[in-house]
Amino acid sequence: MKVQPRQRAAGPQPLAHLCGLLRHLMAALSLLCIALAGCTVGPDFVPPDLAANAGYSRDKLTTTARADIDAGGGPQRLIDGMDIPGQWWTLFRSPALNALVEEALHANPDVSAAQAALRQANELVFADQASLFPSVNGNLSKTREKVSAATTGAASSPILTVSSASLSVSYAPDVFGGTRRQIESSTAQAEYERFQLEATYLTLTSNVVNTAVSLASVRDQIGATEQIIRLQSDQLDLLNAQRRLGAIADTDVLTQQTALAQTRATLPPLQKQLAQTRNQLMAYLGRFPNQDRDERFDLASLHLPQELPVSLPSAIVGQRPDVRSAQAQLHEASANIGVAVANQLPQFSITGSLGSTVASGTRLFSAGSGVWSLAGSIAQPIFDAGALEHRKRAAVAAYDQSAAVYRGTVLTAFQDVANALRALEADAEALNQQVAAERSAQASLDLVQAQFRLGAVAYINLLTAQQTYQNTVLARVKAQAARYSDTTALFQALGGGWWNRSDVDPATAGKPDRFGLPSWQEIMPTHKKPAPGDTTRFN
Repeated sequence: MKVQPRQRAAGPQPLAHLCGLLRHLMAALSLLCIALAGCTVGPDFVPPDLAANAGYSRDKLTTTARADIDAGGGPQRLIDGMDIPGQWWTLFRSPALNALVEEALHANPDVSAAQAALRQANELVFADQASLFPSVNGNLSKTREKVSAATTGAASSPILTVSSASLSVSYAPDVFGGTRRQIESSTAQAEYERFQLEATYLTLTSNVVNTAVSLASVRDQIGATEQIIRLQSDQLDLLNAQRRLGAIADTDVLTQQTALAQTRATLPPLQKQLAQTRNQLMAYLGRFPNQDRDERFDLASLHLPQELPVSLPSAIVGQRPDVRSAQAQLHEASANIGVAVANQLPQFSITGSLGSTVASGTRLFSAGSGVWSLAGSIAQPIFDAGALEHRKRAAVAAYDQSAAVYRGTVLTAFQDVANALRALEADAEALNQQVAAERSAQASLDLVQAQFRLGAVAYINLLTAQQTYQNTVLARVKAQAARYSDTTALFQALGGGWWNRSDVDPATAGKPDRFGLPSWQEIMPTHKKPAPGDTTRFN
Protein backbone atom coordinates (compact mmCIF):
# COMPACT_ATOMS: atom_id res chain seq x y z
CA MET A 1 0.00 0.00 0.00
CA LYS A 2 1.34 3.42 -0.91
CA VAL A 3 -0.07 6.83 -0.18
CA GLN A 4 0.26 9.11 -3.19
CA PRO A 5 2.09 12.34 -2.58
CA ARG A 6 0.32 15.66 -2.65
CA GLN A 7 2.11 18.47 -4.38
CA ARG A 8 1.03 21.99 -5.21
CA ALA A 9 2.46 25.40 -5.63
CA ALA A 10 2.91 27.41 -2.51
CA GLY A 11 1.39 30.48 -4.14
CA PRO A 12 1.71 33.65 -2.15
CA GLN A 13 2.35 31.86 1.14
CA PRO A 14 5.52 33.04 2.81
CA LEU A 15 8.48 30.75 3.27
CA ALA A 16 8.01 30.87 7.06
CA HIS A 17 4.73 29.05 6.71
CA LEU A 18 6.39 26.26 4.78
CA CYS A 19 9.12 25.95 7.38
CA GLY A 20 6.45 25.71 10.03
CA LEU A 21 4.86 22.89 8.10
CA LEU A 22 8.18 21.05 8.07
CA ARG A 23 8.54 21.51 11.81
CA HIS A 24 5.10 20.03 12.38
CA LEU A 25 6.06 17.09 10.17
CA MET A 26 9.22 16.45 12.20
CA ALA A 27 7.22 16.65 15.44
CA ALA A 28 4.73 14.11 14.14
CA LEU A 29 7.53 11.76 13.15
CA SER A 30 9.08 12.06 16.60
CA LEU A 31 5.77 11.26 18.30
CA LEU A 32 5.34 8.27 16.03
CA CYS A 33 8.80 7.03 16.93
CA ILE A 34 8.03 7.31 20.64
CA ALA A 35 4.70 5.54 20.23
CA LEU A 36 6.24 2.61 18.42
CA ALA A 37 9.32 2.30 20.63
CA GLY A 38 7.86 -0.42 22.79
CA CYS A 39 7.50 -3.02 20.05
CA THR A 40 10.59 -5.16 19.50
CA VAL A 41 10.36 -8.58 17.89
CA GLY A 42 12.73 -11.43 18.58
CA PRO A 43 14.08 -12.85 21.86
CA ASP A 44 15.43 -10.67 24.64
CA PHE A 45 18.95 -11.84 25.54
CA VAL A 46 19.56 -13.31 28.98
CA PRO A 47 23.11 -14.47 29.88
CA PRO A 48 23.26 -18.23 30.51
CA ASP A 49 23.39 -19.37 34.12
CA LEU A 50 26.36 -21.27 35.47
CA ALA A 51 25.70 -24.76 36.80
CA ALA A 52 25.24 -24.71 40.56
CA ASN A 53 27.73 -27.56 41.11
CA ALA A 54 30.52 -26.09 38.95
CA GLY A 55 33.94 -26.20 40.61
CA TYR A 56 37.65 -26.63 40.02
CA SER A 57 38.36 -29.81 41.96
CA ARG A 58 36.94 -32.28 44.41
CA ASP A 59 39.95 -31.72 46.69
CA LYS A 60 40.63 -28.21 47.95
CA LEU A 61 44.20 -26.88 47.74
CA THR A 62 45.23 -24.31 50.35
CA THR A 63 49.06 -24.31 50.55
CA THR A 64 51.83 -25.64 48.32
CA ALA A 65 55.01 -27.39 49.43
CA ARG A 66 58.17 -25.57 50.48
CA ALA A 67 61.65 -26.18 49.06
CA ASP A 68 64.86 -25.36 50.92
CA ILE A 69 66.07 -22.86 48.33
CA ASP A 70 65.90 -19.08 48.04
CA ALA A 71 64.73 -18.58 44.43
CA GLY A 72 61.21 -19.96 44.07
CA GLY A 73 61.36 -22.22 47.08
CA GLY A 74 58.77 -20.60 49.36
CA PRO A 75 55.29 -22.03 49.91
CA GLN A 76 52.30 -20.32 48.33
CA ARG A 77 48.95 -19.82 50.05
CA LEU A 78 45.81 -19.88 47.92
CA ILE A 79 43.07 -17.53 49.15
CA ASP A 80 39.48 -17.97 47.98
CA GLY A 81 37.82 -14.81 46.69
CA MET A 82 41.01 -12.74 46.76
CA ASP A 83 40.89 -9.96 44.17
CA ILE A 84 43.42 -9.87 41.35
CA PRO A 85 45.42 -6.67 40.78
CA GLY A 86 45.23 -5.15 37.33
CA GLN A 87 49.04 -5.17 37.07
CA TRP A 88 49.44 -8.69 38.45
CA TRP A 89 52.96 -9.03 37.04
CA THR A 90 54.21 -6.51 39.59
CA LEU A 91 53.82 -9.23 42.25
CA PHE A 92 57.08 -10.76 40.96
CA ARG A 93 58.79 -7.58 42.25
CA SER A 94 61.07 -7.11 39.28
CA PRO A 95 61.39 -3.50 38.02
CA ALA A 96 63.00 -4.75 34.80
CA LEU A 97 60.07 -7.09 34.15
CA ASN A 98 57.54 -4.33 34.89
CA ALA A 99 59.24 -2.04 32.37
CA LEU A 100 59.15 -4.71 29.65
CA VAL A 101 55.45 -5.42 30.17
CA GLU A 102 54.57 -1.74 29.97
CA GLU A 103 56.65 -1.37 26.81
CA ALA A 104 54.92 -4.35 25.23
CA LEU A 105 51.45 -2.95 26.02
CA HIS A 106 52.31 0.29 24.23
CA ALA A 107 54.31 -1.04 21.26
CA ASN A 108 53.02 -4.51 20.40
CA PRO A 109 51.30 -4.60 16.98
CA ASP A 110 48.65 -7.09 18.17
CA VAL A 111 47.50 -4.59 20.79
CA SER A 112 47.31 -1.82 18.18
CA ALA A 113 45.29 -4.09 15.89
CA ALA A 114 42.86 -5.03 18.68
CA GLN A 115 42.43 -1.37 19.62
CA ALA A 116 41.67 -0.46 16.01
CA ALA A 117 39.14 -3.30 15.78
CA LEU A 118 37.37 -2.03 18.90
CA ARG A 119 37.38 1.52 17.57
CA GLN A 120 35.88 0.29 14.30
CA ALA A 121 33.15 -1.67 16.12
CA ASN A 122 32.16 1.34 18.25
CA GLU A 123 31.96 3.59 15.21
CA LEU A 124 29.65 1.07 13.53
CA VAL A 125 27.41 1.20 16.60
CA PHE A 126 27.11 4.96 16.16
CA ALA A 127 26.38 4.43 12.47
CA ASP A 128 23.55 2.00 13.25
CA GLN A 129 22.12 4.32 15.92
CA ALA A 130 21.75 7.01 13.27
CA SER A 131 19.07 4.84 11.62
CA LEU A 132 16.68 5.76 14.46
CA PHE A 133 16.61 9.38 13.33
CA PRO A 134 15.23 11.01 10.19
CA SER A 135 17.71 11.87 7.47
CA VAL A 136 17.68 15.38 6.01
CA ASN A 137 19.22 16.19 2.63
CA GLY A 138 19.60 19.48 0.82
CA ASN A 139 19.41 19.64 -2.96
CA LEU A 140 20.28 22.50 -5.31
CA SER A 141 20.15 22.23 -9.09
CA LYS A 142 20.14 24.41 -12.18
CA THR A 143 19.15 23.03 -15.57
CA ARG A 144 19.27 24.69 -19.00
CA GLU A 145 17.35 22.90 -21.73
CA LYS A 146 15.72 23.43 -25.12
CA VAL A 147 12.07 22.57 -25.24
CA SER A 148 10.45 21.18 -28.39
CA ALA A 149 8.14 23.65 -30.15
CA ALA A 150 5.86 20.74 -31.07
CA THR A 151 5.09 20.08 -27.44
CA THR A 152 4.71 23.69 -26.36
CA GLY A 153 2.78 24.94 -29.41
CA ALA A 154 5.18 27.88 -29.73
CA ALA A 155 6.50 29.14 -33.06
CA SER A 156 10.04 28.32 -32.07
CA SER A 157 11.78 26.03 -29.59
CA PRO A 158 12.36 28.02 -26.42
CA ILE A 159 15.44 27.61 -24.23
CA LEU A 160 14.56 27.43 -20.54
CA THR A 161 16.70 27.68 -17.42
CA VAL A 162 15.14 25.91 -14.43
CA SER A 163 16.52 26.40 -10.93
CA SER A 164 15.41 24.47 -7.90
CA ALA A 165 16.31 24.18 -4.23
CA SER A 166 14.76 21.78 -1.78
CA LEU A 167 15.09 20.20 1.63
CA SER A 168 13.99 16.56 1.85
CA VAL A 169 13.30 14.45 4.91
CA SER A 170 13.03 10.67 4.97
CA TYR A 171 12.25 8.47 7.93
CA ALA A 172 11.72 4.74 8.38
CA PRO A 173 9.79 4.16 11.65
CA ASP A 174 11.18 1.21 13.61
CA VAL A 175 7.72 -0.27 14.09
CA PHE A 176 8.78 -3.82 14.94
CA GLY A 177 12.20 -3.09 16.44
CA GLY A 178 14.35 -4.41 13.61
CA THR A 179 16.60 -1.35 13.74
CA ARG A 180 16.91 -1.56 17.50
CA ARG A 181 17.83 -5.24 17.22
CA GLN A 182 20.47 -4.30 14.67
CA ILE A 183 21.87 -1.73 17.08
CA GLU A 184 21.81 -4.38 19.79
CA SER A 185 23.72 -6.72 17.48
CA SER A 186 26.39 -4.15 16.63
CA THR A 187 26.69 -3.20 20.31
CA ALA A 188 27.28 -6.86 21.16
CA GLN A 189 29.92 -6.99 18.42
CA ALA A 190 31.63 -3.99 20.01
CA GLU A 191 31.47 -5.80 23.36
CA TYR A 192 33.11 -8.80 21.69
CA GLU A 193 35.94 -6.63 20.37
CA ARG A 194 36.29 -5.04 23.81
CA PHE A 195 37.03 -8.37 25.42
CA GLN A 196 39.13 -9.48 22.49
CA LEU A 197 41.29 -6.49 23.34
CA GLU A 198 41.42 -7.59 26.98
CA ALA A 199 42.32 -11.11 25.85
CA THR A 200 45.14 -9.62 23.79
CA TYR A 201 46.36 -7.68 26.82
CA LEU A 202 46.23 -10.80 28.99
CA THR A 203 47.94 -13.06 26.45
CA LEU A 204 50.65 -10.50 25.79
CA THR A 205 51.46 -9.82 29.44
CA SER A 206 51.51 -13.55 30.20
CA ASN A 207 53.80 -14.21 27.24
CA VAL A 208 56.21 -11.46 28.30
CA VAL A 209 56.38 -12.83 31.86
CA ASN A 210 56.78 -16.43 30.68
CA THR A 211 59.48 -15.37 28.22
CA ALA A 212 61.35 -13.57 30.99
CA VAL A 213 61.09 -16.72 33.12
CA SER A 214 62.34 -18.82 30.20
CA LEU A 215 65.28 -16.44 29.75
CA ALA A 216 66.08 -16.73 33.43
CA SER A 217 65.80 -20.53 33.31
CA VAL A 218 67.99 -20.92 30.23
CA ARG A 219 70.54 -18.46 31.58
CA ASP A 220 70.74 -20.41 34.86
CA GLN A 221 71.02 -23.68 32.91
CA ILE A 222 73.89 -22.20 30.91
CA GLY A 223 75.57 -21.08 34.14
CA ALA A 224 75.15 -24.52 35.70
CA THR A 225 76.49 -26.21 32.57
CA GLU A 226 79.52 -23.93 32.48
CA GLN A 227 80.18 -24.73 36.14
CA ILE A 228 80.01 -28.46 35.38
CA ILE A 229 82.37 -27.95 32.43
CA ARG A 230 84.87 -26.26 34.74
CA LEU A 231 84.53 -29.11 37.22
CA GLN A 232 85.09 -31.72 34.53
CA SER A 233 88.02 -29.77 33.11
CA ASP A 234 89.67 -29.70 36.53
CA GLN A 235 89.05 -33.42 36.83
CA LEU A 236 90.64 -33.98 33.41
CA ASP A 237 93.74 -32.05 34.48
CA LEU A 238 93.97 -34.27 37.54
CA LEU A 239 93.67 -37.42 35.45
CA ASN A 240 96.34 -36.24 33.04
CA ALA A 241 98.68 -35.66 35.98
CA GLN A 242 97.94 -39.13 37.32
CA ARG A 243 98.54 -40.67 33.90
CA ARG A 244 101.93 -39.03 33.63
CA LEU A 245 102.80 -40.61 36.95
CA GLY A 246 101.57 -43.96 35.69
CA ALA A 247 98.82 -44.16 38.30
CA ILE A 248 95.95 -44.62 35.81
CA ALA A 249 95.46 -45.92 32.31
CA ASP A 250 94.89 -43.91 29.17
CA THR A 251 91.33 -45.19 28.97
CA ASP A 252 90.35 -43.20 32.05
CA VAL A 253 91.66 -39.99 30.49
CA LEU A 254 89.90 -40.68 27.21
CA THR A 255 86.66 -41.42 29.03
CA GLN A 256 86.88 -38.10 30.89
CA GLN A 257 87.64 -36.26 27.63
CA THR A 258 84.53 -37.83 26.12
CA ALA A 259 82.38 -36.80 29.10
CA LEU A 260 83.76 -33.24 28.93
CA ALA A 261 83.05 -33.02 25.20
CA GLN A 262 79.52 -34.32 25.71
CA THR A 263 78.86 -31.69 28.37
CA ARG A 264 80.27 -28.96 26.14
CA ALA A 265 77.96 -30.21 23.35
CA THR A 266 74.94 -29.38 25.50
CA LEU A 267 75.99 -25.73 25.68
CA PRO A 268 75.31 -24.61 22.04
CA PRO A 269 71.64 -25.78 22.10
CA LEU A 270 71.12 -23.80 25.31
CA GLN A 271 72.74 -20.74 23.73
CA LYS A 272 70.52 -21.17 20.66
CA GLN A 273 67.45 -21.41 22.90
CA LEU A 274 68.55 -18.28 24.74
CA ALA A 275 68.95 -16.33 21.48
CA GLN A 276 65.61 -17.51 20.09
CA THR A 277 63.84 -16.69 23.35
CA ARG A 278 65.32 -13.20 23.30
CA ASN A 279 64.18 -12.76 19.70
CA GLN A 280 60.69 -13.78 20.78
CA LEU A 281 60.81 -11.23 23.57
CA MET A 282 61.82 -8.53 21.08
CA ALA A 283 58.78 -9.39 18.95
CA TYR A 284 56.49 -9.04 21.98
CA LEU A 285 58.05 -5.64 22.68
CA GLY A 286 57.56 -4.43 19.13
CA ARG A 287 61.31 -4.33 18.54
CA PHE A 288 63.46 -5.81 15.79
CA PRO A 289 66.05 -8.43 16.83
CA ASN A 290 68.92 -5.96 16.46
CA GLN A 291 67.22 -3.63 18.97
CA ASP A 292 68.00 -5.95 21.88
CA ARG A 293 69.13 -3.87 24.88
CA ASP A 294 70.41 -6.94 26.73
CA GLU A 295 67.90 -6.89 29.57
CA ARG A 296 69.09 -9.70 31.83
CA PHE A 297 66.94 -11.99 33.91
CA ASP A 298 67.83 -14.78 36.27
CA LEU A 299 65.66 -16.66 38.70
CA ALA A 300 67.20 -14.87 41.66
CA SER A 301 65.89 -11.52 40.31
CA LEU A 302 62.29 -12.76 40.36
CA HIS A 303 60.29 -13.18 43.56
CA LEU A 304 57.60 -15.82 43.81
CA PRO A 305 54.30 -14.37 45.13
CA GLN A 306 53.49 -15.94 48.48
CA GLU A 307 49.72 -15.36 48.29
CA LEU A 308 47.69 -16.34 45.24
CA PRO A 309 44.03 -15.63 44.48
CA VAL A 310 41.48 -18.29 43.67
CA SER A 311 38.34 -16.75 42.25
CA LEU A 312 34.98 -18.21 43.14
CA PRO A 313 33.50 -20.44 40.42
CA SER A 314 30.54 -18.09 40.09
CA ALA A 315 32.90 -15.20 39.28
CA ILE A 316 35.11 -16.89 36.71
CA VAL A 317 32.62 -16.45 33.83
CA GLY A 318 32.66 -12.70 34.38
CA GLN A 319 36.43 -12.46 34.71
CA ARG A 320 37.66 -14.43 31.74
CA PRO A 321 37.92 -12.28 28.59
CA ASP A 322 37.36 -15.29 26.34
CA VAL A 323 34.15 -16.19 28.18
CA ARG A 324 32.92 -12.59 27.97
CA SER A 325 33.74 -12.55 24.24
CA ALA A 326 31.79 -15.77 23.72
CA GLN A 327 28.88 -14.30 25.67
CA ALA A 328 28.95 -11.19 23.46
CA GLN A 329 28.84 -13.39 20.37
CA LEU A 330 25.85 -15.21 21.83
CA HIS A 331 24.16 -11.86 22.48
CA GLU A 332 24.84 -10.78 18.90
CA ALA A 333 23.35 -14.02 17.57
CA SER A 334 20.24 -13.48 19.71
CA ALA A 335 19.77 -9.95 18.36
CA ASN A 336 20.21 -11.16 14.79
CA ILE A 337 17.17 -13.41 15.25
CA GLY A 338 15.12 -10.29 15.95
CA VAL A 339 16.54 -8.61 12.85
CA ALA A 340 15.58 -11.63 10.73
CA VAL A 341 12.05 -11.68 12.13
CA ALA A 342 11.58 -7.94 11.57
CA ASN A 343 12.63 -8.33 7.93
CA GLN A 344 9.60 -10.60 7.42
CA LEU A 345 7.18 -7.94 8.63
CA PRO A 346 5.91 -4.79 6.89
CA GLN A 347 8.41 -2.00 6.35
CA PHE A 348 7.19 1.58 6.81
CA SER A 349 8.68 4.76 5.38
CA ILE A 350 7.74 8.44 5.36
CA THR A 351 9.24 11.07 3.07
CA GLY A 352 8.68 14.79 2.77
CA SER A 353 10.22 17.67 0.86
CA LEU A 354 10.04 21.44 0.86
CA GLY A 355 11.59 23.73 -1.70
CA SER A 356 11.32 26.16 -4.57
CA THR A 357 11.45 25.75 -8.35
CA VAL A 358 11.65 28.67 -10.79
CA ALA A 359 12.26 29.25 -14.51
CA SER A 360 14.40 31.84 -16.24
CA GLY A 361 14.12 35.35 -14.91
CA THR A 362 12.59 34.41 -11.56
CA ARG A 363 14.37 34.28 -8.21
CA LEU A 364 14.26 31.22 -5.96
CA PHE A 365 11.79 31.40 -3.05
CA SER A 366 9.82 34.14 -4.73
CA ALA A 367 6.07 34.23 -4.43
CA GLY A 368 4.44 31.27 -6.14
CA SER A 369 7.66 29.22 -6.45
CA GLY A 370 7.28 27.05 -3.37
CA VAL A 371 6.60 23.33 -3.65
CA TRP A 372 6.19 20.59 -1.05
CA SER A 373 5.38 16.92 -0.90
CA LEU A 374 4.53 14.32 1.70
CA ALA A 375 4.39 10.57 1.09
CA GLY A 376 4.10 7.41 3.14
CA SER A 377 4.54 3.81 2.11
CA ILE A 378 4.23 0.29 3.47
CA ALA A 379 6.07 -2.63 1.90
CA GLN A 380 5.29 -6.25 2.78
CA PRO A 381 7.18 -9.20 1.30
CA ILE A 382 4.64 -11.56 -0.27
CA PHE A 383 6.70 -14.10 -2.17
CA ASP A 384 10.48 -14.54 -1.96
CA ALA A 385 10.71 -18.33 -2.35
CA GLY A 386 11.27 -18.66 1.40
CA ALA A 387 14.48 -16.61 1.49
CA LEU A 388 13.54 -14.54 4.56
CA GLU A 389 12.27 -17.59 6.45
CA HIS A 390 15.48 -19.48 5.75
CA ARG A 391 17.54 -16.50 6.90
CA LYS A 392 15.57 -16.51 10.15
CA ARG A 393 16.25 -20.23 10.59
CA ALA A 394 19.91 -19.60 9.84
CA ALA A 395 19.96 -16.94 12.57
CA VAL A 396 18.45 -19.44 15.02
CA ALA A 397 21.08 -22.02 14.04
CA ALA A 398 23.80 -19.40 14.50
CA TYR A 399 22.46 -18.77 18.01
CA ASP A 400 22.59 -22.50 18.79
CA GLN A 401 26.16 -22.61 17.52
CA SER A 402 27.16 -19.62 19.66
CA ALA A 403 25.51 -21.21 22.68
CA ALA A 404 27.55 -24.38 22.20
CA VAL A 405 30.74 -22.36 21.75
CA TYR A 406 29.94 -20.45 24.94
CA ARG A 407 29.49 -23.67 26.94
CA GLY A 408 32.75 -25.01 25.56
CA THR A 409 34.56 -21.79 26.47
CA VAL A 410 33.24 -21.96 30.04
CA LEU A 411 34.40 -25.58 30.36
CA THR A 412 37.83 -24.60 29.05
CA ALA A 413 38.03 -21.77 31.58
CA PHE A 414 37.37 -24.12 34.49
CA GLN A 415 39.83 -26.63 33.02
CA ASP A 416 42.55 -23.96 32.82
CA VAL A 417 42.06 -22.96 36.47
CA ALA A 418 42.03 -26.59 37.61
CA ASN A 419 45.19 -27.36 35.62
CA ALA A 420 46.97 -24.31 37.02
CA LEU A 421 46.08 -25.23 40.61
CA ARG A 422 47.30 -28.81 40.19
CA ALA A 423 50.46 -27.60 38.49
CA LEU A 424 51.19 -25.32 41.44
CA GLU A 425 50.80 -28.25 43.81
CA ALA A 426 52.77 -30.77 41.77
CA ASP A 427 55.63 -28.49 40.73
CA ALA A 428 56.14 -27.19 44.27
CA GLU A 429 56.56 -30.77 45.47
CA ALA A 430 58.77 -31.55 42.45
CA LEU A 431 61.09 -28.62 43.28
CA ASN A 432 61.30 -29.79 46.88
CA GLN A 433 62.40 -33.23 45.72
CA GLN A 434 64.79 -31.87 43.08
CA VAL A 435 66.55 -29.69 45.67
CA ALA A 436 66.95 -32.72 47.91
CA ALA A 437 68.22 -34.80 44.98
CA GLU A 438 70.74 -32.11 43.95
CA ARG A 439 72.17 -31.87 47.44
CA SER A 440 72.44 -35.64 47.71
CA ALA A 441 74.15 -35.76 44.31
CA GLN A 442 76.54 -32.99 45.37
CA ALA A 443 77.44 -34.81 48.56
CA SER A 444 77.88 -38.06 46.66
CA LEU A 445 80.12 -36.39 44.08
CA ASP A 446 82.29 -34.80 46.76
CA LEU A 447 82.67 -38.18 48.48
CA VAL A 448 83.51 -40.08 45.28
CA GLN A 449 86.03 -37.42 44.27
CA ALA A 450 87.82 -37.77 47.61
CA GLN A 451 87.77 -41.57 47.33
CA PHE A 452 89.05 -41.45 43.76
CA ARG A 453 92.00 -39.28 44.79
CA LEU A 454 92.87 -41.92 47.35
CA GLY A 455 92.39 -44.72 44.83
CA ALA A 456 89.53 -46.22 46.77
CA VAL A 457 87.04 -46.28 43.87
CA ALA A 458 87.28 -46.82 40.15
CA TYR A 459 87.01 -43.98 37.69
CA ILE A 460 83.65 -45.21 36.41
CA ASN A 461 82.18 -44.39 39.82
CA LEU A 462 83.44 -40.82 39.54
CA LEU A 463 82.03 -40.43 36.05
CA THR A 464 78.64 -41.70 37.15
CA ALA A 465 78.57 -39.27 40.09
CA GLN A 466 79.43 -36.37 37.75
CA GLN A 467 76.66 -37.19 35.34
CA THR A 468 74.14 -37.64 38.14
CA TYR A 469 75.03 -34.28 39.64
CA GLN A 470 74.83 -32.57 36.24
CA ASN A 471 71.36 -33.94 35.62
CA THR A 472 70.06 -32.93 39.06
CA VAL A 473 71.32 -29.36 38.69
CA LEU A 474 69.57 -28.88 35.36
CA ALA A 475 66.39 -30.53 36.66
CA ARG A 476 66.38 -28.24 39.69
CA VAL A 477 66.67 -25.12 37.51
CA LYS A 478 63.77 -26.29 35.32
CA ALA A 479 61.68 -27.04 38.42
CA GLN A 480 62.34 -23.52 39.72
CA ALA A 481 61.22 -21.96 36.45
CA ALA A 482 58.11 -24.15 36.41
CA ARG A 483 56.85 -22.58 39.65
CA TYR A 484 57.06 -19.08 38.15
CA SER A 485 55.33 -20.25 34.97
CA ASP A 486 52.61 -21.97 37.00
CA THR A 487 51.96 -18.75 38.91
CA THR A 488 51.66 -16.84 35.64
CA ALA A 489 49.31 -19.49 34.28
CA LEU A 490 47.02 -19.11 37.31
CA PHE A 491 46.74 -15.34 36.88
CA GLN A 492 46.02 -15.87 33.19
CA ALA A 493 43.42 -18.57 33.89
CA LEU A 494 41.62 -16.28 36.34
CA GLY A 495 41.33 -13.40 33.86
CA GLY A 496 44.30 -11.24 34.81
CA GLY A 497 42.39 -8.62 36.81
CA TRP A 498 41.44 -6.50 33.78
CA TRP A 499 38.55 -5.00 35.78
CA ASN A 500 41.10 -3.30 38.02
CA ARG A 501 42.89 -1.60 35.11
CA SER A 502 42.16 1.82 33.63
CA ASP A 503 44.76 2.06 30.87
CA VAL A 504 42.53 1.29 27.88
CA ASP A 505 43.04 3.88 25.15
CA PRO A 506 40.01 6.26 25.22
CA ALA A 507 40.22 6.52 21.41
CA THR A 508 38.85 2.98 21.14
CA ALA A 509 35.43 4.28 22.23
CA GLY A 510 34.97 6.08 18.92
CA LYS A 511 33.67 9.63 18.36
CA PRO A 512 29.88 10.10 18.27
CA ASP A 513 30.15 13.84 17.64
CA ARG A 514 30.17 13.87 13.83
CA PHE A 515 27.17 14.81 11.69
CA GLY A 516 28.03 13.51 8.25
CA LEU A 517 30.39 16.31 7.22
CA PRO A 518 34.07 15.61 6.56
CA SER A 519 36.75 17.60 8.33
CA TRP A 520 38.78 20.28 6.55
CA GLN A 521 41.83 18.00 6.73
CA GLU A 522 39.90 15.31 4.87
CA ILE A 523 38.69 17.76 2.23
CA MET A 524 42.09 19.42 1.73
CA PRO A 525 44.74 16.93 2.88
CA THR A 526 48.31 18.08 3.19
CA HIS A 527 50.89 16.72 0.79
CA LYS A 528 52.64 13.49 1.72
CA LYS A 529 50.19 12.85 4.54
CA PRO A 530 50.69 9.33 5.97
CA ALA A 531 47.83 6.89 6.25
CA PRO A 532 45.85 6.98 9.52
CA GLY A 533 47.49 5.02 12.29
CA ASP A 534 50.74 5.05 14.20
CA THR A 535 53.54 3.82 11.96
CA THR A 536 56.37 5.70 13.63
CA ARG A 537 57.41 2.72 15.75
CA PHE A 538 58.57 0.92 12.61
CA ASN A 539 60.84 3.79 11.51
